Amino acid sequence: MEKLNFVKNGVIKLPPGFRFHPTDEELVVHYLKRKVFSCPLPASIIPEVDVCKNDPWDLPGDLEQERYFFSTKEAKYPNGNRCNRATGSGYWKATGIDRKIVASNHVVGIKKTLVFYRGKPPHGSRTDWIMHEYRLAGSATVPCIFPQKKNLTQNSATQVEDWVLCRIFLKRRSTKNDDEVFSQPSKENKVSNIGTARPSFIDFMMVRDKNDSAPAPSSSSSSCSGSSGITEVCSGGSDHEESSSCNSFSSSYCRRGP
Repeated sequence: MEKLNFVKNGVIKLPPGFRFHPTDEELVVHYLKRKVFSCPLPASIIPEVDVCKNDPWDLPGDLEQERYFFSTKEAKYPNGNRCNRATGSGYWKATGIDRKIVASNHVVGIKKTLVFYRGKPPHGSRTDWIMHEYRLAGSATVPCIFPQKKNLTQNSATQVEDWVLCRIFLKRRSTKNDDEVFSQPSKENKVSNIGTARPSFIDFMMVRDKNDSAPAPSSSSSSCSGSSGITEVCSGGSDHEESSSCNSFSSSYCRRGP
């Protein structure tokens, strides 16, 4: 069966719709461990790059995505155990504590977090470039699924120390404008809040009781209000006298002259 190869010129090239998002355990057990002991990899998807020979933005691949590399560690001093993590423009500095990678109740690897600094130590300026460096645990052995490779366990100490797997990515920071957008309510929310205000109730029975208890208006006043502006004319003999029905309560009848 032909081995799948997704690396071209040091860059991962996957078919459309495919993503490479392995877990820490998968990176150590299925990729780093097999690489160290020269066992077949699930796929040729992680290129070999000397990470510390390049600045993080100069490494192959998409800067907006996580990038994975097999790399070898270089000793900082001939007789020392410290690694040389200096690049052309800065250096990688470890931060936090190392994390153990556990699989099947056994520690199979160690994860170290590093931050890239511009300049020279100890006065470098911190950047947003992050690297997760995975290495095999000191007691790591060849996977049991490859019994033909067990003879390599005697001389595997050097191989375990040489190879590491690096995950490099650019940490994103939330901007102030984004925070304001999420903290301020939108106009639609404001409208919905207004629409959901507590409704007010009117007791129509009480209003009816008040109307019933109020004194009824007199017939004269109602006729007055209804006949405002209407003039009655009574004729008696030669004299004609006009009287308005709204002048007074006594002016609702006509008077005759002598």
